[in-house]
Amino acid sequence: MGRLSCGLIGLPNVGKSTLFNALLRHRQALASNFPFCTIEPNIGIVPVPDSRLAPLAQLSASKKVTHATMKVIDIAGLVEGASKGAGQGNQFLSHVHEVGVLLHVVRCFEGDQIIHVTGKVDPLSDVEMINLELILADLQMVERQIVKIEKQVKSHPELFSLMNVMRNIAARLSENRPLRSLSLNEEEGKLLAPYPFLTRKRMIYIANISEEELVNLDHPHYRKLVAYAEQEGSLVVPICAKLEEEFDQLSDQEVEEYLSEFQMKQSGMVRMIREGFNALGLITFLTTGEPETRAWTLTRGNRAGEAAGVIHTDLQRGFIRAEVITFEDFISFRGRAGAKSAGKARIEGKDYLVRDGDVMLFFHHSSGRQ
Repeated sequence: MGRLSCGLIGLPNVGKSTLFNALLRHRQALASNFPFCTIEPNIGIVPVPDSRLAPLAQLSASKKVTHATMKVIDIAGLVEGASKGAGQGNQFLSHVHEVGVLLHVVRCFEGDQIIHVTGKVDPLSDVEMINLELILADLQMVERQIVKIEKQVKSHPELFSLMNVMRNIAARLSENRPLRSLSLNEEEGKLLAPYPFLTRKRMIYIANISEEELVNLDHPHYRKLVAYAEQEGSLVVPICAKLEEEFDQLSDQEVEEYLSEFQMKQSGMVRMIREGFNALGLITFLTTGEPETRAWTLTRGNRAGEAAGVIHTDLQRGFIRAEVITFEDFISFRGRAGAKSAGKARIEGKDYLVRDGDVMLFFHHSSGRQ
């Protein structure tokens, strides 16, 4: 599945598959009113909304516009006892291991039409149930590692630091505390890097609320979830999954009119995608010309040579230099020529640290430029 992907998790019947359907703009997942309607994980590639592409394309008279994409995986509903194999829990948890960021869909709407798996709507109870299963799965893993390290540390004293870190982690997990809120120094972070702890993953809570509550966000269920998330340093994105699915039947203009009527700048879906993309540690750099304006996905902290390789390995091998213009300057000076005349186009080498929104043109040995 890949660590550069987001996984939708949550209890059965919280709206995950409905949300996934809306994400993909078609009914790839089976949305039904019973648990485990999604057994194998559904995988979708979704475009990342980016308002910068349209004005760039207009200036360049581009024939094609291509958005960056993000992989989203709809993982079957976790249930109490998943860490012990309940509800095909071992299979589900293995899928959770493979993603980079968790999008935890939490039901915050009332209603008898959709059966809640526990018989009542209680977002904090749901969240704690899922978090506990992830904590128990991590605890099982760390206990196995401690036993293994203790056998090896006498003959390999360099493992002593790792053993201490693992013991500290075990103590924290035993207090039912997720590892994502644990502050680690650089050495501890490196020691733990090979171990895919579930509760170290970034968590974004997706509050599935009713259409009526979407405007003022004043429902007690939602407020409690926000308070809970703040304690562990996590985000909450409010969304009405059913409404997002209905947006599929409307034109973009009709969706904009609806959002404007309720004084909403963007849909919950758009924010969810952007927050997930950012949490994965990804940025976009831009290329533009008459054939195409495109947003390319790059890991934050990567350099110009690596950005060239995202487009084509030949560009990275033959890299000479990159012309870089900020998006704001490209728009303000009406394109590449205007930005160059104003001295806003920089020439950078392969070690240049790429920034989100850089408009880039690569020069390379084989044909001179790209």
